[in-house]
Amino acid sequence: MTMTANLVNWTHERKCRTAAASLEKNGFSAFFFQSAAEAADYIVAEAEGAETVGFGGSMSVTDLQVGPRLLQQGKELLIHGAPGLTFEERVDIMRRQQSCDLFLSGSNALTLSGCLVNIDAIGNRVGAMFFGPKKVIVVVGRNKLVDGTIDDAIRRVKNWASPPNARRLNYKTPCAETGFCNDCDSPERICRITVVLERKPKYSDIRVLVVNEDMGL
Repeated sequence: MTMTANLVNWTHERKCRTAAASLEKNGFSAFFFQSAAEAADYIVAEAEGAETVGFGGSMSVTDLQVGPRLLQQGKELLIHGAPGLTFEERVDIMRRQQSCDLFLSGSNALTLSGCLVNIDAIGNRVGAMFFGPKKVIVVVGRNKLVDGTIDDAIRRVKNWASPPNARRLNYKTPCAETGFCNDCDSPERICRITVVLERKPKYSDIRVLVVNEDMGL
């Protein structure tokens, strides 16, 4: 690793550790990991007592490739984006995610002050994040960190996460074509529900894994 790469990695680590410490002050259980592989091992270990594991559609979680490992443990995976599902089957899985034993999600943004900021089109992901599942694990790569306010985090989501996500999901929105947020009125607009977790919800067990790697969008 070059000197430049070492210094960049060190800077990211400082910011990751700052965000994790802020999350702890805000009541969350926060853990810092140098690599995505370490975060994946943590998730598999935490899933030991779970029978049902919900996936919120996060690219960060998908890239961890924990699904096959959880299947080997005999877990039932609730993945609403699995191929071949009918609309009714997808919605049923989304509803079951709200009361699963373990729910896995990413976060669109995390401020250094310890606030999780997410924007959804449907609400199954953000709903399950703050109430319902017995345990929630949120994976946050260093590219999601925002050194600023909640408004800055929302801008980060709309300008950097929503356009490529709309394109990935084949939604017919202006941002999926231009790459820029237009605050559109499209019927397929994905920025519909904005949720800010400033403190850990009172009755939820939420673990936030802050990873010193770029993960997701």
